[in-house]
Amino acid sequence: MPLRDKFLALAVICVWALNMIVIKLGVAEIPPVLTTALRFTLVSVLVVPFTRITRKQLPGVLLVSFTFGAVHFGMLFAALEHAEAGTSAVVIQLGAPIATLLACLWLHEPLGLVRLLGLVISVAGIVVLAAGPTLPPPLSLALLVTSATGWAVTNLIVKQVAGISPMAMMGWSSLFSVPQLLLASWLLESDRWGMVATAGWHGWFSVIYSAIGSSIIAYGIWYWLLQRHSVNAVVPYSMLNPLLTVLFGIVLIGDDPSPVKIVGALVMVAGVALILRKPATTLPDTA
Repeated sequence: MPLRDKFLALAVICVWALNMIVIKLGVAEIPPVLTTALRFTLVSVLVVPFTRITRKQLPGVLLVSFTFGAVHFGMLFAALEHAEAGTSAVVIQLGAPIATLLACLWLHEPLGLVRLLGLVISVAGIVVLAAGPTLPPPLSLALLVTSATGWAVTNLIVKQVAGISPMAMMGWSSLFSVPQLLLASWLLESDRWGMVATAGWHGWFSVIYSAIGSSIIAYGIWYWLLQRHSVNAVVPYSMLNPLLTVLFGIVLIGDDPSPVKIVGALVMVAGVALILRKPATTLPDTA
């Protein structure tokens, strides 16, 4: 990639890493599930009027609204209420090995020794984190793992939905996720609207930043880069996301600079990098 596009890729990763910090601060003022609903409301208002989907694409978009909007982001935001931003960013990387396993089981994609090694190393990274003081409490950890699973399932669903642009998928799935998130907020969160009424700039900035900065602008640039360059040239930059989030968390909001967390993050990123390697060419299946 030319130097300009490399800087763009790095800028996108910085936006996503800062997004975890911004959300962490925001959910202290607005309940997390309601924050997610407000984020997707803003995304749908800004994107849906300019995109279209077909009736055939609707079932896939509805599924994505649940797995990506309600499960992935809803549970990620909820987990960040009681978990460190940096550690959460590392745990969320479990989405890559989970997606790999699901692709092997569901789509019958080959795993290979390198990817299997990556899976083992990724799990080892979580074990290292568990030995340190920054592992999230059990409920938050369960929410993060479920969030990572939601992201993994979403990748498989999107692979099956033909002919829809990334922005159309983002806008319409956001629209359909809003009622689900509002219902979950009504059932699970108390004094929602009271907190909204008294929310400070952290709460509202988290909604605006995550919707416009992280979703629309960053994902828009990312998809543009993927259209211009090979996946193998672009995707490896995402490996910097958890490391930058850990660094931003330590510098900006005083997260614990535990050496165990740094080591666990590095081990897990190494495992995910192996999983994302392009597999070697295999002979066609003649069975």
